[in-house]
Amino acid sequence: MNYSLLFFALALSTVAWSQTPRPNILFVMSDDHAAQAISAYDARLICTPNLDRLAHEGMRFTRVFAANAICTPSRATILTGQYSHINGVPVFNALDPEKRTVAHRLRDAGYYTSMIGKWHLGSDPQGFDHWEIFPGQGAYYDPVLYTREGSKKYTGGYATEVVTQLAIQELRSRPKEKPFFMMVHHKAPHRPWQPLPRLAEKWKKRVIPEPETLFDSYATRGDAIRNQKQSIARDLKFEDVKETPPTNLVGQALTRWYYQRYMQDYLACIESIDDSMGELLAELEQQKILDNTLVIYTSDQGFFLGEHGLYDKRFMYEECLRMPFLVRWGKQIKAGSVQNAICVNCDFAPTFLDLAGVATPAEMQGTSMKPLFSGTTPNTWRTSMYYRYYHDPGDHNTARHYGVRTATHKLIYFDGLDQWECYDLIRDPHELNNIYTEPAAQSCVAELKAELHRLQVELKDTENRYADRTTWPKESSYRKAPAQRKVKP
Repeated sequence: MNYSLLFFALALSTVAWSQTPRPNILFVMSDDHAAQAISAYDARLICTPNLDRLAHEGMRFTRVFAANAICTPSRATILTGQYSHINGVPVFNALDPEKRTVAHRLRDAGYYTSMIGKWHLGSDPQGFDHWEIFPGQGAYYDPVLYTREGSKKYTGGYATEVVTQLAIQELRSRPKEKPFFMMVHHKAPHRPWQPLPRLAEKWKKRVIPEPETLFDSYATRGDAIRNQKQSIARDLKFEDVKETPPTNLVGQALTRWYYQRYMQDYLACIESIDDSMGELLAELEQQKILDNTLVIYTSDQGFFLGEHGLYDKRFMYEECLRMPFLVRWGKQIKAGSVQNAICVNCDFAPTFLDLAGVATPAEMQGTSMKPLFSGTTPNTWRTSMYYRYYHDPGDHNTARHYGVRTATHKLIYFDGLDQWECYDLIRDPHELNNIYTEPAAQSCVAELKAELHRLQVELKDTENRYADRTTWPKESSYRKAPAQRKVKP
């Protein structure tokens, strides 16, 4: 082998990577989209050809996690690159409008920045050249969106389609001399799962496969999962399933009926998201900018789709901890590649900055994922991640907790209950068997506790900030009417 030629080729490839023009960044995020409802991850529930295209032509990440699996805190983490106890958004409180976000820094670096869709952070967006957002949660039908200038009601519109068309308009009207950073945030598939009528009718004819753990007995678990109020059998409401269940159904038969109605509408909402991604990719192709645009699809966290008999998120269990993360970037990412490195949503902002040639500021706690796009994992990359959930008692009575996840194990501490759970994710991927008290697991538990403490020290979460409701920042009024703005019909 001619080693000099080999070294020369490697040097050329390194130079080519470093001299690549700064990419456009299109960041598409839905609300409550579980990875298992994307066929690139799991084909049992739905076929999502446009989302799958990102995986087939780019990279599928398998271990991207939310540091706090609930909507508003996750969005704050993505924008700031900080965990909830640092960015000041542990629950449903507003993001401080004075706080510098990744949008400010990209705009300062010469990017055109825009935000379309679901903001859900209490205060108006900052750092964006243009924004048009839902007030609070927004509505599926006839949605209202507002800008700096005022509000507009899109009569006859459907939220996913309206956001898609606004994003396409923004792609066409943006200043062409600058690279762009565009965040496109969908409302779907957030509860109460209201799909387009034609898709609702289509999916109501489907029979959805049940998860293996739909009738989980919680035999080895503690009070947290037993006392939650996000049970498919008990807690779904009429507005969720849109009809009254047959009177002759009881027990497991009634649970199955609720599961089917929930999932039919949930997956119908997902189909609209997939259609949207197809339209956005087509627009990028039409403008001949697809290959120099980093396209990311993700969700603000995962979601229970009947696993453990649950819906919603919040828990550190795998279904809601894990975020889908698909990324395409022309020839810069090998088609069909898979990345198993442990990532956290605080890594997103440093990644965007790295792509723009901007150093990660010291106050950001994440790490750029750009080196992972090459298909390798640096030796210094993290081998564990830290999680913390605060909203207790929240809408679903989910007990506050924190924990650590490694490639093979998970340790969770429900601090208000003083109860521990530990799972061997290799032998028990469905997290059914809590091994915390098993004698054979004690050395592993001790190692996980040491790692949990190390992460708390590293991430400056040793003061137990926001440990209970009395220490929370004031919750924002996002659930109420937005600031009074004249709505245009």
